[in-house]
Amino acid sequence: MTKTRSLIHDDFLLSTKQARELYHRYAKDEPIFDYHCHLPPDLIAANHEFADLAELWLGGDHYKWRAMRANGVNERFCTGDASPREKFQAWAETVPETLRNPLYHWTHLELKRYFGVDEPLNGASADRVWKKANAKLPKLRVHDLLAMSKVTVVCTTDDPADSLEHHAKIRASKLKTRVYPAFRPDKALGVANPGTFNPWLEKLAGAAKMASGIKSFDDLLSALKKRHDDFHAAGGRLSDHGLEHALSEPCTHSQAKMIFDAARSGRAASPEEAVRYGSYLMLEFGRWDAARGWTKQLHLGALRNNNARLLGKLGPDTGFDSIGDFPQAVALSRYLNTLDSTDQLPRTIIYNNNPVDNYAFAAMTGNFQDGSIPGKLQFGSGWWFLDQKEGMEWQINALSNIGLLSRFVGMITDSRSFVSYPRHEYFRRTLCNLLGGDMARGEIPSDYKLVGAMVRNICFRNARDYFGLELAPEFMAKK
Repeated sequence: MTKTRSLIHDDFLLSTKQARELYHRYAKDEPIFDYHCHLPPDLIAANHEFADLAELWLGGDHYKWRAMRANGVNERFCTGDASPREKFQAWAETVPETLRNPLYHWTHLELKRYFGVDEPLNGASADRVWKKANAKLPKLRVHDLLAMSKVTVVCTTDDPADSLEHHAKIRASKLKTRVYPAFRPDKALGVANPGTFNPWLEKLAGAAKMASGIKSFDDLLSALKKRHDDFHAAGGRLSDHGLEHALSEPCTHSQAKMIFDAARSGRAASPEEAVRYGSYLMLEFGRWDAARGWTKQLHLGALRNNNARLLGKLGPDTGFDSIGDFPQAVALSRYLNTLDSTDQLPRTIIYNNNPVDNYAFAAMTGNFQDGSIPGKLQFGSGWWFLDQKEGMEWQINALSNIGLLSRFVGMITDSRSFVSYPRHEYFRRTLCNLLGGDMARGEIPSDYKLVGAMVRNICFRNARDYFGLELAPEFMAKK
């Protein structure tokens, strides 16, 4: 009886000989530059050892929770008080139902790459997989997992009120992966909810060492600028903003001050006031980034916290966010143009969450390329609901048709999981399959030196050269 080839084999997703040559020769061995993720710095600093596969794989993973809920799994087995083994069993029984969802591919890539498991995960195989993976966990602490995946850089996502103490500990360690904080000041825009905004200001004042606290709008600006400087001193060179759409309504300093004062006294800003206030701050943040030579990331288009009942019960980031259908182009153009008009537009990466915006965003980046560096404005990789094969192909095709794919800075994990790095492999296989297909059809030259060099650059080298972050010497030396 002929043994069936496993799903995850050497030529997985590679449908032509050209695709296989591009992947195995030019993409497979490139290091990973993860410039946007949500890995917890405290676990990196502690070189955390995971208790079991459920902690490593299921904790905090709202992608899996959404699939489990859709499969009729009770919340107790997602975020509730079920035992780790029970939660894993519930996930294993869900996996066969995820066919054609990227979770099916990711699950089996991760099992094979980190644990050597090469059988389908399902209810019947769960116990074998559980035991085999758990037996390997003592040798798969956080630093081991990063080394196995050849991760050169990790940029975490950090609130200005975070202390950065864990980043200091990481820098003092022997970890070869360089870990940097990315400045995410979304909570500074929270004047529509004084109940959370005002306590956050107290935390920010402590992080900025402002003993007298934050009483005025100018105090807030001073505290945020101080933290921006602190992030720079810690090696950070990226900012990040999660917005429904770009904020670009006119707002004077005095108007922003009045909106801040009202929120500080407990009066919630109206939606129009919140947009104007946020617009003022976003321009300030852009100018700070430009002055420091940072890269700004704009994650646009998520409709968050749709399920009020479960938000109240479980809190945010538990799997109840979605794709929004917000108008994007006009406000985005106005924001970028305002900064560009004073030569204060930083390097910027724009990510969309709604595929309808692919061509609008790809075209927008071309309006603000100024010849100062290759690809100063970037149409970001497929993000969140679009970080699957089809979404990656859509993003690659839109960028190719309107801009320069060759200057693309590549994939991100956007993940809280230390075993999510096979998503880079998934992206690389998808990229090589697209380009290999073009070569096979004669649509681009059958020139491996030319096309292979572009593949290598997109996988790692463009990001290395674009962000200006310090890497371990062996990675800086790659040409």
